[in-house]
Order: sequence, then structure tokens, then C-alpha cells
Amino acid sequence: MTVLKTSLRNFFAHKGRMALSAVAVLLSVAFVCGTLVFTDTMNTTFDKLFAVTASDVTVSPKAAKVDEASRGGVPESLPASALARARQAEGVKSAEGGVSSTNVTVVNGDNKNMGSSTGAPTIAGNWSDNELKSMELTSGHAPRGPAEMLVDADTAGKHHLKIGDELRTIAQTGDLKARIVGIATFKVTNPGAAIVWFDTPTAQRELLGATGRFTQINITAASGVSDEQLKQNVTRTLAGTGAYKIQTAKENADEGRKSVGSFMDVIKYAMLGFAGIAFLVGIFLIINTFSMLVAQRTREIGLMRAIGSSRRQVNRSVLVEALLLGVVGSVLGIGAGVGIAVGLMKLMSAAGMDLSTRDLTVKATTPVAGLVLGVVVTVLAAYLPARRAGKVSPMAALRDAGTPADGKAGRVRGVIGLVLTAAGIAALFAAASAKKASEGSLVLGLGVVLTLIGFVVVGPLLAGGVVRVISAVLLRAFGPVGRMAERNALRNPRRTGATGAALMIGLALVACLSVVGSSMVASATSELDKSVGADFIVAGNQRIFPQAERAMENSPGLAHVTRYKVIDATLTSPDGKADDKGVTAADPTYADDLRRTTTEGTLKAAYGDDAMSVGSDYAKKHGVHVGDTITVAFKGGKTARLKVAAITSDDSALDKGARYMSLATMEKYVPKDRVPPNQMMFAKAKDGQEKQAYAALKKSLESYPQYQVRDQTDYKQELKDQVGQLLNMVYGLLALAIIVAVLGVVNTLALSVVERTREIGLLRAIGLSRRQLRRMIRMESVVIALFGALLGLGLGMGWGATAQKLLALEGLNVLQIPWGTIIAVFIGSAFVGLFAALIPAFRAGRMNVLNAIATE
Repeated sequence: MTVLKTSLRNFFAHKGRMALSAVAVLLSVAFVCGTLVFTDTMNTTFDKLFAVTASDVTVSPKAAKVDEASRGGVPESLPASALARARQAEGVKSAEGGVSSTNVTVVNGDNKNMGSSTGAPTIAGNWSDNELKSMELTSGHAPRGPAEMLVDADTAGKHHLKIGDELRTIAQTGDLKARIVGIATFKVTNPGAAIVWFDTPTAQRELLGATGRFTQINITAASGVSDEQLKQNVTRTLAGTGAYKIQTAKENADEGRKSVGSFMDVIKYAMLGFAGIAFLVGIFLIINTFSMLVAQRTREIGLMRAIGSSRRQVNRSVLVEALLLGVVGSVLGIGAGVGIAVGLMKLMSAAGMDLSTRDLTVKATTPVAGLVLGVVVTVLAAYLPARRAGKVSPMAALRDAGTPADGKAGRVRGVIGLVLTAAGIAALFAAASAKKASEGSLVLGLGVVLTLIGFVVVGPLLAGGVVRVISAVLLRAFGPVGRMAERNALRNPRRTGATGAALMIGLALVACLSVVGSSMVASATSELDKSVGADFIVAGNQRIFPQAERAMENSPGLAHVTRYKVIDATLTSPDGKADDKGVTAADPTYADDLRRTTTEGTLKAAYGDDAMSVGSDYAKKHGVHVGDTITVAFKGGKTARLKVAAITSDDSALDKGARYMSLATMEKYVPKDRVPPNQMMFAKAKDGQEKQAYAALKKSLESYPQYQVRDQTDYKQELKDQVGQLLNMVYGLLALAIIVAVLGVVNTLALSVVERTREIGLLRAIGLSRRQLRRMIRMESVVIALFGALLGLGLGMGWGATAQKLLALEGLNVLQIPWGTIIAVFIGSAFVGLFAALIPAFRAGRMNVLNAIATE
């Protein structure tokens, strides 16, 4: 009980000093809980949607879940006779045929895409009674002919659509113009899909290319008939076909949940990873806080030991303070986490993915996880300072200074740190020398972990030398004030090392990702310059429909247009091994559009009749040479025996591992209705007409906004923008760790000022002005920040350079250090140090000189 009272007294006596540590715990716990609440809410949204849209039993073609774009761009369907037979099954109350396709684009009169900007699908289908389970017709009426359509209320609201507006639906089978005659509202939250409906005959003709066919049958059970029993009855009725997938509502919803769940897991674990980094940085802040508090209370702890307190009681007292800090920070963090989740939902809704706060899901495990994690991390971080407090002797009460540093422990720590760092560098070297990227990546991860831990452990040893170098460059010009700032930073190397390490972690990751991102862009740009002969590349978020293909081919000023398709196929090499990675079929002009180096044969020959090429890695693995025969089983088509006419070098990032053949060869073995649309297309301008051809091609495809026309300059810029957007998102998430690190610098300086109260009073008494005092503290902060930045940026560039060596195995051969970013981050770290010192320096400058000198 005495230990608890002592802990409570100390905790509330130093509540101001504990506040920043509590904020670090709060931020880390909030990020974890916010991530869990956000992903759970998204799962709840999709679960409700799947549950309300699934019929009691659904019948669909077995291949319906395969990407419809790979099957000629038209959804797999079943005949109307299957619907008639399903209606005859025992226990069926009603059965309706449904038509649905996601391989569509809907545009308005200005050719602006009405689809979602977040990646959610655009869906076109038929309006039926089944839609009334999830939708309510809130305006107008249902479509009654080919010139009428319905839209969902969310899409209408986002794009300011109203009844009477005309929209064009672009599908594989052609274009359809129709006017909006009704607006339907979701009964549950729509995560962002854009949906349009037609009457059934129109949907069949325009989406499936044939009447009398459906993509699924939606069956409702009669009263008293379970879904499982109905499924068995329908299965018996449709027995012998073997071509249908029959699912209950639960099975259908589970399948949808599983497809969304994998995507949600990526988001969840990525965000939790960044929260983990913030927790790691927060550990240094907590260790520093309790180490300094223990040092400041040396006399107090010594007196406690002198009057009979045991080591265990002193140790327990500090740990109880940490427990209180963890509980307070975690409880506040849980509440803040819910706020973060709501903020993310609002942000996603603004971007086009609608998430309603009505679906806000806070599972019981979320606050428990946040509380346990926050408390455990805080208590573990405080263990070393608590152990150190327990070692304070009763004689320490007679000394004014804190406990002397353990020189032997410092030497042991230095040796351990150097050994870990050396092992990490060896692992990084081994990763850079790896022959396979998959093997090297594991060694790279080990090297990153070992060097990080090594730098953290050896930090106090490095602090002395690095701080002196930085001070010699930056601080000596400020005379005695600069020298005092340098000595203050060197006074406690362990503290300086821990404070710098917190900033080091975040900046190391920033530097590493900057190097990797810049190298990827530079490598891709170099490869484009070297290998791409086409003037224009046309691609988009959908495969290229025939009508867009014809518009491109009819565009003036083009010397040639190249079609490029990816075909599902299984290859069997002469050694009997099967490979289902597919093949690439293109016009022979593709050999000019993408210049591939061959190790055997000529690429032109690979576009001959019943010929093909393979990549060098595949050839080496299976012992394939020019002249060998490979068996190619085309999915949905025939099996061919094709002669290898060329082997292309896989020392490239573009089309690495591609197996080429001509479109003419592919069309011999794949039925016309199974030939997929072009994945992308290429074009070459006539000599001297590049600008005119570029403008004409853009104009020709203006009616198809889902496709983008890019010349090589556009393509390079897009690569740069995509990598830049990804890096900015990662930097934004890393900002949490850097914020916690800045709090660590603030806390270290604030506690250091308290620790040096008497010293500051004496300095003021002998003539140091308030301005000089504040400048001294700011300089100390800048030196600590630059120490952490120097270690972090150096470490991160080493990681990034090693990662690039692995990327080189995938054809990304250029290492580029983004010196502009590195220098900007280093300079920015100095400003971070200045910002962190503002409050501690202000408080130090306001100290009363006589009271400071009188401080014990």
C-alpha cells in the first residue's frame, strides 16, 4: 500500500513531465484502435451489403467468378431454360433471372466518366424485384424500354444527375444511350459502386450480346423451407448439367466477404505496421522520461532506501508509475482512435467511397487490445529505468549529483552494438550479392533489423564523435553559447543516443523508401528510353473495347497500330513441367514497339505461323532451346504444339518473362467469342507527324474516357507521379512516428531544463542573458535532431541501396540517390530541433535566478 501511495504521489507531482510521454502512448494506441475500428467498420458495411443483396439461393455459371475481361469481355451466362427448370424445384417461392456486368463504363454528354474514382466498380444490370431487397425506387419509375435506365442515388448525387439526363453505357458489345427515368436509393450503405439498371431484354442484348440468357438466377424460398434444403432441391432439379454453381445466401455472402477481406487485411496490417513503428519510437521517449526522473530523484530514492525501502519496493514504485501512465495514455488513445476512424471514414467518403457512421463498429476486442498494448509497452519501456532505480544505494542521499554512470555497462553495450551492426552490415552485403530476389529479400529484412538494433544500442558510443563533428561545423561560430550547447548534448551520451534514435527510425525509413522510389523511376525511365520504340501507348482501367480499337485504327497520321492481348493458357515444356502463367499475343509490329534482346533466335520469327518465344529464365529452368516444341493448352480453346523460334533476355523490367506469339497463331486455337479484348495498344506515328498524330489520337479516343493516350514523356511522368503518390502516402503514415520522436526531443529538453535548474540559475547570475540561454537550449536541440537525422539518413540510404540491388534482379538496374530529398530532410531536421526547443527554452528563460540557485 505504501508503494502505491508513493507511486501516486510521484505520478501527480510530475504530471507535467509525464504529459508528453502520455501523448506518445495516446497517439500510438489511437492509431492502432483507429485502424481496427476503421477496418471493422468497412467489413460491417460490406457484410450488410452482401447479406441484403444475396438471395436465399443463387445459381450462377461455374466460371462466373473469373475475370470476365479474359473471356472476350462478356460475362459468363446461363440459358433461360435453367431459370424455367429452377422454378420447378420443390420449395421455390419465386425465381428471377439476373443480368450483371462490371466490364462497363458510363459517361455523360460531356464524356465524363460517371464511375467511382476510388476503384469501386461500375455495375450495369437488369432491374427486377430482387433489387428491391437492397434498393428503394425513390424517384421516377422502372425502365420500360431500350431508351430508359435507372441510376443509384449516390451516383446521381455525386455527379448532379437528374431524371431526363442522357447517359451512354459503353460495353464490350457496343454503346447504348438511354435517359434516366428513375433513381433508386440503397437501404444499406453503398461503399462507392456506381450502378445503372435497364429492363431485362435491353440488359441481355447490350451486356451479354444475346437475349434469353442470364448471369445468375435469384431464388426465394417458400415459407418454412431452409436455404440449405432449397439448395439441395435446386441441385437435384438442375442435376446432370455440371455447369452451375449453387450457393445459399450465407455461402454467397461469405464468398463476397472473403474477396473483400483479403484487400482489407492488406490495409489493416499495413497501418498496424506504421503504428508499431510509432510504438517503437515511443519506447525511447518513455525510457528517457523515466531515466531522467529516476536521476532527478536520486536523493529521494536514496532516502527511501535509507529508511528501509527494499530494492523491490523502489523498483515496483517506478513500474506502478509506468502502469498509471500506460493506463491513462491508453484510455485516452482508445477514445482518440474512434475519432481517427470517423475522420478516415469522412476522408474516404469525400474521395468517393461512402462509409456511414451508422455502421461504426467498435468490437470489444479493440479497446482491450489498445489498453493491453499501451500498458504492456509502457511498463516494458520503464523496466530498465525502474531496475536502475532499485540499484540506488542509501548513500546516494548524501550526494547532490545523480548516480554515476556504469562504465563497465557502457563498454559492454558498445561491444554488443558494434557486433550487431557488423552482423547487420554482413547481412545487407549478402542480400546485395543474392542471385534471386526472393531469397535476398529475407536476408535484407534480417540486415535491416540487425543494423537498426545495432545503431540503437551503439548510439551513445556514436553520440560523442558525431555530436562533436556537427558542433564543429554549426555551433563553434556561436562562441561560448555554442560550446555550452555542445557540452550539454555530450553530458549524457545515453540520453542523447536514445533521443536521437527515436528520430533516426522514422528518417531511416524515409531515406530508404526515397532511394527505392527514385531508383524505380530512374530504372523504368532508362528502360523506356532504351527499349520502347512506340510513340504512343493506349491503356486504361479496362481492356480496350472493339469500338475504341476501331477508333484508334482509323486515327490519321499513324504508321501502324499494334494490338496486344494476354491469353490464359497452360504451357508444358519438353521436360513435362506445366506452367499456367499464360502467353502474350500481339501483332508482329510489337517487335518494333518494344525492342527485346534475344539470347537465341530472332523475335520476328516468333510471330510466324505456329511459333512462339519464351523468356530466358523459363528456358534455363526447363532446358528449352530454339527449335524445341512446347504444348500450349488455351483456356476455352484448343491445345497447340508451337515451335520455339526465339528466347528473349529477362534482364529487363518491361514484359519480363513474356511468351510472345502472333495474333494469327492464337486465333487458330481460341474461339472468337473467347478471345479477350486488347489489354493495351501501341502506335507509331508517320515520320514528321508525331505532334499531329498525338492530337488526332487523343481526339479519336475522346469518347472513351476510360482509356488514356500517352506518349513516352506522359508515360514517364505517370510512373513518377504514381511512385510519388505512394511515397507521399507512406511518408504521411510515418509522420506519426516522427511526431512521437519530436515529442521525445521536447520531453528530453524539458526534463533536462528541470534537471539543470540550479546550473541555469548560476549561469544567469554570472551574466548569461535570457536570449543566450534560450539560444543555448535551441542549439542543443538542433544538435540532437541532426545527430538522429545523420544516423537515420545514412542507415536508410544503405538499406535503399541494398534493396535496389535486389530490384536489379527484376530488371530495375539504376541506383539513384535523391540527394535533393535527403538534403531537404536533413535541413528539415534542424527546424524540427528548433521547434522542439521552443517551449523548454521559453520556460528556462523565465526562471527566477535566485529561486533557481536555491533549488536542491
